[in-house]
Amino acid sequence: MEWRASHILVKDKSLAQELLKKIKQGANFEALAREYSTCPSKTKGGDLGWVGPGKMVKPFEDAASRLGTGSISDVVSTQFGYHLIKVTGKK
Repeated sequence: MEWRASHILVKDKSLAQELLKKIKQGANFEALAREYSTCPSKTKGGDLGWVGPGKMVKPFEDAASRLGTGSISDVVSTQFGYHLIKVTGKK
């Protein structure tokens, strides 16, 4: 199974929680990724393309694998910081 995933990566957990709250209130995920994410993928609205088993760190992969298409994760902590993950496709 592979997932098409986008994410917002920030260093501060409270910022990640604030962004998640904004998304749940209708804010645009891609716009927030462009504004706040520290990952180079921010220029593409957080789009990471297709990823699958062994391609990402385990906490990211575990969260992405549980999400349905169009779903957004809770805050996911990895050694890189705090992620909000959006799955945009599965194959």
